[in-house]
Amino acid sequence: MESGVYPKGSLDFGEIYSRFIANLGRNTGSSTSFLGVARLDSADGKKRIKNLVMESYEKHANQILNKICKEVKKKYGLTDILIVHALGKFKPGDPVVLVLIASPRRVESFQALREAVERYKKEPALFKQEIYADGTSAWIH
Repeated sequence: MESGVYPKGSLDFGEIYSRFIANLGRNTGSSTSFLGVARLDSADGKKRIKNLVMESYEKHANQILNKICKEVKKKYGLTDILIVHALGKFKPGDPVVLVLIASPRRVESFQALREAVERYKKEPALFKQEIYADGTSAWIH
C-alpha cells in the first residue's frame, strides 16, 4: 500500500498496521504510530460533533503525502514510513488517519512521527467539515 488518501470503506487500519509491522526490516529498532480519530467536541470545545466529513483534492493530496514521506524518511534515516488518510463521513470515535514509522532508533522514530503528523495536518489538500448536533456545520482549516 502506498501513502495517500482512500475512501473510508476501502481501509482496514488494523490490517494496514499488521502488514506494516510484519514487514519491518532487519535494521528497524523502533516503530511508532499515530491513529487520528474523529472527535466528539469541536476544535473550540463549544459544540458536539455529530459527523465529520473529510474530502480531498486526491491527486494533490496523494502527491503531497508521498512527498512528506520521502522527505521525513530521508531526514530521519527511517527504514519505512506510511501515511494513510480516509475520506468520507465519520462518527466520533471512528479512525480517520494512520501514520506509521519504522526507524533504527527510537529517538528518530518519535521525532519523525511528530513531523509527519504536523505536516499531514497542514500541507495536503484535505478539507474537513464538522457537522454539529445542533444542525449547523463548519469547514475547519
